[in-house]
Amino acid sequence: MVEKVLQYIDGKFVEGNGPVYDDINPATEEIITKVNFASKEQANEAVDAAFEAQKKWEKLPAIDRARYVQKVAQKIRERAPDLARLISLDMGKPLKEAIDEVNAIPEYLDYMAGFARRIEGEIIESDRPNENILLYYEPMGVVVGIIPWNYPLFVWARKFAPALVAGDSVVIKPAEDTPLIINEMSKIIDEVGIPGGVVNHVFGYGPEVGTELVKNKKVSMVSFTGSVETGSTIMKIAADNITKVSLELGGKAPTIVMDDADLEKTANYVAASRLLNAGQVCNAAERLYLHEKIAERFLSLLKQKFEQVKLGNPLEESTTMGPLVNRDQLEKVTTLTQRALESGAKPLMGAKPTKVNGKGYYYLPTILVNVTNDMEIFRKEIFGPVEPVVTFKDLNEAIEMANDNEYGLTSSIFTQNLDTAMKAINSLKYGETYVNREHFEAIQGFHAGWRKSGIGGDDGKHGFYEFLKTHIVYLQYDLGKK
Repeated sequence: MVEKVLQYIDGKFVEGNGPVYDDINPATEEIITKVNFASKEQANEAVDAAFEAQKKWEKLPAIDRARYVQKVAQKIRERAPDLARLISLDMGKPLKEAIDEVNAIPEYLDYMAGFARRIEGEIIESDRPNENILLYYEPMGVVVGIIPWNYPLFVWARKFAPALVAGDSVVIKPAEDTPLIINEMSKIIDEVGIPGGVVNHVFGYGPEVGTELVKNKKVSMVSFTGSVETGSTIMKIAADNITKVSLELGGKAPTIVMDDADLEKTANYVAASRLLNAGQVCNAAERLYLHEKIAERFLSLLKQKFEQVKLGNPLEESTTMGPLVNRDQLEKVTTLTQRALESGAKPLMGAKPTKVNGKGYYYLPTILVNVTNDMEIFRKEIFGPVEPVVTFKDLNEAIEMANDNEYGLTSSIFTQNLDTAMKAINSLKYGETYVNREHFEAIQGFHAGWRKSGIGGDDGKHGFYEFLKTHIVYLQYDLGKK
């Protein structure tokens, strides 16, 4: 039996005063637990606690703040199997993928902790004699982190670790569908002794609890990962207080396969980039562009890879793809695919929902051909195991089609020609481009999108500095005194 999910506010576990939410296992459609969500008043209490705690927290040397983060990393290492199981239960991720997610977290926390001794300001040359211009980096203050359900622990780490090392306090609102893993993080935070109020977890609906957090005047920054629609709403609410926002809003990643690509390896990479987490990944290969010379051969290989998928209970080792996170997500994928078929697309395979043992929000791995670049399925984020395909004649045509989209997060090209690769790198209008590899970012990189894929970014040095603000000092001395 799963333990009760509680709010974690000011270092205390408290019952939520808001509505009751049924947390459902998407593989079995059974209720895992009932969660008492936070009220609006409790959301504001969490911000108040964070605001007061941050005043003392920023006074600690950065290396001491980092040591708390490292203690959390060690606890996660010790409990990795149990934590992975909670992710699989909550959102349907196959256990192996959930273990991969959990195992990446201690590495991420330790990496961010390493910035404690690398927060570096600047000395800037002055136009005046006897003056130094000094640039300091200082904490933002209270950071609100709003996280999605597809990588609940990894995105939690993105909000938690850099903020704490930088000297900020945090109030984190998890997605409604994945409360279990963040509930466990509350316990770990409490065990390692992070001072009360520095880390707060409030569970609730976005329009109620999320809105209350974003509009609070004591909040200095909102870091959000999720949909364009919600990100746009957050920007509008944050604008009233001119609160800084960092938004990672998903994508519609184009994948270009040239006629000189290693087709066998490329098929493996494309399948991995499309089917990971049942396609519920922001940087997934959502649009496949195939050179007309190799399209038929490549689709045959890709179909073989998709057919090797084993749908099943996420907790079973043999399962390679689980269900979608909830009924709404299944209906969205089903509707988008059905509209594509009505517009003339043809299913090479899949294109329908299914069940495992009569239960679950499963969707078959799907390849759609006879697609055009202006179809809805090629323009809106699917967030499911559906791969629509368009062919092209030359690289210029492929790049033009790839850039014709409102998103700008990730992209990729497969070729053995350096000139071709470099032309694509310099022409694709995306925050990330992968060459001859799967779509998945590194913790030392910078995960940041263009256009409607977001503002700001995560990971690496640049992601860490998102959680700091600058303070310029003009220091004039020797004012004629002898």
